[in-house]
Amino acid sequence: MNESVNEDGRPTAAARRRFIGPGLVVAATGVGAGDLIATAVAGGRYGYTLLWAAVLGCLVKISLAEATGRWHLATGTTLFEGWRSLGRWTVWYFGVYIAVWGFVYGATAMSASALPLVALFPGGPSLRAWGMACGLLGLLCVWFNRYAVVEKLMTAFVGVMFVVVVGIAIRVGPDAGALAAGLVPVLPDGSVLYTLGLVGGVGGTITLAAYGYWVTAKGWRGPAWIPVMRLDNRVAYATTGLFVVAMLVIGAELLHAADLALATGDRGLLDVGEVLEDRFGTVTAHLFLVGFFAASFSSVIGVWHGVSLLFTDFVARDHPEPERSGPFRAYLLWLTFPPMALLFLDEPVGLILTYGVLGAFFMPFLALTLLWLLNTGRVPGGWRNGPLSNVMLLGSGVLFTALCVQQIRELPW
Repeated sequence: MNESVNEDGRPTAAARRRFIGPGLVVAATGVGAGDLIATAVAGGRYGYTLLWAAVLGCLVKISLAEATGRWHLATGTTLFEGWRSLGRWTVWYFGVYIAVWGFVYGATAMSASALPLVALFPGGPSLRAWGMACGLLGLLCVWFNRYAVVEKLMTAFVGVMFVVVVGIAIRVGPDAGALAAGLVPVLPDGSVLYTLGLVGGVGGTITLAAYGYWVTAKGWRGPAWIPVMRLDNRVAYATTGLFVVAMLVIGAELLHAADLALATGDRGLLDVGEVLEDRFGTVTAHLFLVGFFAASFSSVIGVWHGVSLLFTDFVARDHPEPERSGPFRAYLLWLTFPPMALLFLDEPVGLILTYGVLGAFFMPFLALTLLWLLNTGRVPGGWRNGPLSNVMLLGSGVLFTALCVQQIRELPW
């Protein structure tokens, strides 16, 4: 008898406590440098006023990840098989998207991971060299390991992120009263689109679709594991919520109070490091840069593994060993080597804009197809959407569609 399940096939209480992991992987992958800087900027511009929007963003991602995991466990099929059942248009949409997104994201992730290393080691390798090194390290971590090792690596990075970011937020000294007041929904003048972006940007894009694949890689099978999956998902995004709150505290206390503005893009986190150095000294600033690197590089490992699993299912369904398959490794190489050419751009503004638009295009697709799939006979009756899931997925679809339209409007045509 498997020690993780009872005689009726349900997970034991010990298993529920022990088998936590895929949610942490998807949350850590989704929360990269871009989310940290967006939250710090929110704190810098509006203090604690938009805390509620950051919390709502975590709830949106909980609902999306839960729906993805529920589809895999309730139906015994993958999310891509569900998309395929909706028509060939989903295959074309996803195929084009994953090819273009991987090329652009590979360069973005490598660059974001390199930034804190350049700041930590001035006079050392260039940003381009550090970026390539990070990409190669991510490739090696995933190429020679399976999900179990990837989960351990991600857990270690989450630990570093938690200790550093939350520790600095405590040292900065949050205003408890203002924090509580920030949970009340308020929209400052001119903040509507910014607030929508904050809600939509906390914790992942295409990596949310990988959650069900990580659930499968963990060894969870069948509807009996859905309660465990839900617990895993909620614990992970509660942890993510703490990161977000901590970054908002840092932004509110360091930037808003001093009326300081950050640089655009991931470089804004280097500005936070400089402010921390002025106020608390070099050690604190370097610790923050270590946390910055942990957030960025965890996304490299998570994407290199999770999105490669998605691509494998797209190309070769029901492969007995997807992590050792040709398509899996081919996509790993696609994420690593072709994007290095983009690192030679001196000012990759177009790269950043393209990545933002690509992310905006995927999230409405994910939310609305999950809404469609989980309300049909493809799912056993007891595990179809309830009213709350329908409201969250529909609201997510509307939110992300609005963000997509806004991203397109902001392009420099």
